[in-house]
Parts: sequence; structure tokens; C-alpha cells
Amino acid sequence: MSKANLLDRRRVVSTLLANRKDVVAIGGLGASTNDMCAAGDHARNFYLWGGMGGAAMIGLGLALAQPKLPVLVITGDGEMLMGLGSLATIGLQKPANLSIAVLDNEAYGETGGQTSHTSAAADLVGVARACGIKDSQSISTMAEVEAFAKAVHDVSAGPRFANVKIDSANLERILPIRDGTYIVNRIRGDLGFQPI
Repeated sequence: MSKANLLDRRRVVSTLLANRKDVVAIGGLGASTNDMCAAGDHARNFYLWGGMGGAAMIGLGLALAQPKLPVLVITGDGEMLMGLGSLATIGLQKPANLSIAVLDNEAYGETGGQTSHTSAAADLVGVARACGIKDSQSISTMAEVEAFAKAVHDVSAGPRFANVKIDSANLERILPIRDGTYIVNRIRGDLGFQPI
């Protein structure tokens, strides 16, 4: 695919969250968290401000704790590469309500834009499948993004994994709340639990 045909990251994230209903969304470190906030702050957004490589495991924990709710992890290729082991655990646990969308611009955006491993030999879809996540796909069109966004609501057929090829545009950062306690308590409150 030519670089001219890569998807717009903000449009992808907006589409994933457009009809979210009761979806709990976890944003990976950096740009994916900013993209979620740009799509609209929401009480069920969990913004990851540290712990690179941890987004999928946070998603797994939420999915196991709330099996009737759709859980969507939106993260980047660099963050996912740091957390490859999480795919093995997800493949073993098989949470039916968990979906992971990797925004793959083939670059480490948070450390200066160096070329990431996905630009060459690293095949995240292949890794996810090898770890036992049967519903793993590469996405390169908005129609595929829309279909994945609909599938997120099916809490009986996951886990599912999508590697979405996006452009590498350096967009204005839309920074969400950085208070971790507030973010956790806001999600807990929206799910009907007391603050911690």
C-alpha cells in the first residue's frame, strides 16, 4: 500500500468510538490517548499516561472484571510491540468482550518518530493469531474500520484484534485529563461502583 493511501488516525478513532453505547475504551500511551480525547472525552475513557506496553493488559483486566461490557483497547504499534506478551495472555484467557485496535503508523511517535519494527518484519496480526486470537485482521479501509467498530459490541465472539494502517501525520495534541485517580473513579462511577 502506498503511503498516500494510509488512513487518517483521528478519523479511524472517531469511527471506532462514534456509536460506542456502553463500550469502555482504553487508550494506549501517547497519540492514541490524544486521539480518543479528540473524538470526545467520555466517562468510560481510560487514558494511559504511563506504563508503555500495558494498554492490552489493562483492557484484559477490565474485560475479565466486566464480561458483559464491550472493552476496546486503542493503542499504537510501538506500545503494542512493548506488550507482545499480553497477546499470549489474552489468547489464553479468551475474553469474549475484548477488542484491540492497533493504530500502526510504523513509527515510534512518542520517542521521536523512529521507524518501528512493523515497517519491516514484525507482523502484529500474525503474532496475535499465533497467540490464539483467531479473529485477527489487518485493516486498510474505512469500511473495514466501520465493520470492526460494529463487531466491538458483540461480547460473545471475541477476543478480536485489528492492526489498522494509519498515516504518520504529526497532529496537534488534544490532551485529556491527567489525574489517574479521577479517571479511575470516573469510570467506576459510570459503571455503578463507589470511588476508591
